Amino acid sequence: MATAFSKQETVKFDALLAGFDDLLVFGRNVSVFNADPTILERSQGLNFWRPTPYVSVSVDGAAGTDISASFTDLTQLSVPIGLGYNKAVPWAMTSDDLNDPQQRDRKLTSAFQRLATDINVACANVAALQGTLTVKRTSAASGYDDISLADAVMTEQGLVGDAVERIMVLHARDYNLMAGNIAKPQTSANPKVNTAFENAYLGNVSGFDTFKSDYTYRLTAATATGVTMNGANQYYTPRAVSTATTGEQQNVDNRHQTISITVTANTVKVGDKFTIAGVNACHHISKADTGQLKTFTIVAIVTGAGGTGTVQISPPIISGGGSTQAELEYKNVTATPANGAAITFLNTVSANIAPFWDKRAIELLPGRNGVDESVLSNGAAFMRGTTELGVDVIVYKWFDIKTKKYLYRADTRFGVGMTNTEMAGGILFSQT
Repeated sequence: MATAFSKQETVKFDALLAGFDDLLVFGRNVSVFNADPTILERSQGLNFWRPTPYVSVSVDGAAGTDISASFTDLTQLSVPIGLGYNKAVPWAMTSDDLNDPQQRDRKLTSAFQRLATDINVACANVAALQGTLTVKRTSAASGYDDISLADAVMTEQGLVGDAVERIMVLHARDYNLMAGNIAKPQTSANPKVNTAFENAYLGNVSGFDTFKSDYTYRLTAATATGVTMNGANQYYTPRAVSTATTGEQQNVDNRHQTISITVTANTVKVGDKFTIAGVNACHHISKADTGQLKTFTIVAIVTGAGGTGTVQISPPIISGGGSTQAELEYKNVTATPANGAAITFLNTVSANIAPFWDKRAIELLPGRNGVDESVLSNGAAFMRGTTELGVDVIVYKWFDIKTKKYLYRADTRFGVGMTNTEMAGGILFSQT
């Protein structure tokens, strides 16, 4: 077969595949859900519904107390995650180019780097734009104090436990600033100081495994002013399924809520982080008031970004306003916002987000590209492999005799989703 891959090409492919996962700063630090590709392909919209953690409430069970009315049905929430990304790196090489095998090898290396970057960028954007725990800092990145505030936010809202793995990824400039604050004093010779000074390395800080990245999402400053809640009783009631007029039931995505707002000047945008006056975060299990305003994120514009309009926010405002069992269990704020309650934006200066998350909050869903092997008899060839994380990478090759060009294409397919937006967030530095 004229287009069969050479031994050198297959050896290079295997070497690159073995190191592919190492390029995934983000991808290696999220949960991976490997689904059967046939079942996934047959799923509606290529989506899987993934369960969110249960939250329970207790009742007074003292002797002689009748708790008959307390036996309520479960409300198991779930969220959809699908194969939303098909990434390819195509290129052509002439027979003259192939006289120098290093050109082919360098291009293949570059293609693998690009596909790994695509996965990293997708994970980074999901963490930054969908995570709702926001830490606002008015100074540049300094180190422990910044990260410890992220720890405090997660801890006071009940995101603790032996199974928790906390991850934080910082832009290289912010990461190195933090490492510099450890290294510069050089008051003692200890491993933490030495590695910070020699390798600009932070390691584990305040319960987070920290990583340096060449890319984190840059969130532009919010420009809308005079933004308030437009209407009272804007609270959310979680439900597992919805029922159509035909009686058909389908799952409900409970990560979002649509609210009505009034904007005096300019417009709001997707990604804006904000608080609502009088709406504090509560501990997810005990429901105790944390004393801190709950932070929210705008995830979609529904009917206009300025004047009076509606936007989709995350997380939903679950205040117990309707007093259903599901609201009591999943309650996340202390009060329903009042009509006219002021909305205050936290992203006041454009800056890179330093995303942090509980590893259970983000899932990478590796996909697979099907191949009809009959193409092998029609002048085409392919190599495929699966990384340790389950990511499928495939390289195609085809020769055009009319132009004496070899066409190459490296592909991967995957999805990234956030199962719980209240288990992830980001730090914004140098805000006003």
